[in-house]
Amino acid sequence: MALLHDAEIKPTKLELLRGWMPSQSWYGGDPAAGLERVGAFRFDDPQGEVGVETFLVRAGDTPTQQVPLTYRAEPFAAGEPWLIGTMEHSVLGLRWVYDACGDPVYAATLAGAILSGSTQAQEYVEVDGELKARPALADVKGSGGGGGEAAIDPIEELTVETTGGLTILTAGQYVLNVVRTPGASELPSNVETLSGTWPGQTHPVLLAFAASD
Repeated sequence: MALLHDAEIKPTKLELLRGWMPSQSWYGGDPAAGLERVGAFRFDDPQGEVGVETFLVRAGDTPTQQVPLTYRAEPFAAGEPWLIGTMEHSVLGLRWVYDACGDPVYAATLAGAILSGSTQAQEYVEVDGELKARPALADVKGSGGGGGEAAIDPIEELTVETTGGLTILTAGQYVLNVVRTPGASELPSNVETLSGTWPGQTHPVLLAFAASD
């Protein structure tokens, strides 16, 4: 479950991404075009400390791209290369925003979703003291056979490499491949996957896949 707040955020997440995405090697959009969110989904941090959200964004008429983010109340060790910026949250205060591919918490939640066959976290917003479910902005599902949340040990060491449109996370025994432009990569055989749909994308497309190291 992801608990959201009715809050004002400055700068907005899209404003942060507009300044950061064009500098990334995998970016395939038009730097002069406005950035639009077409979908989003969250995973739960078992410790409840880190926000884990993936944006699906498009710049003009270019293909949709996948941008996983993590939100933290404090900077984390070794996270500087992955820092996108900070934002002021009217409820939670100052938040550090990271490219989640460099964040071990994201790697663990992604591996868990893929291997267990689970879906995105249900999002709730508190309204007048009552929790109300928010409609999903994207629907994702892992292909693993667990049928629920997988118990993934905390990941302590993480290496990251981007090759073309794939960002490859080597995390312990897991090799996680994040597809930056969903639907643009061929799927290797004998791997578990994360696929998803969102408004305007009714056929499931590949978002990530996992293989044993």
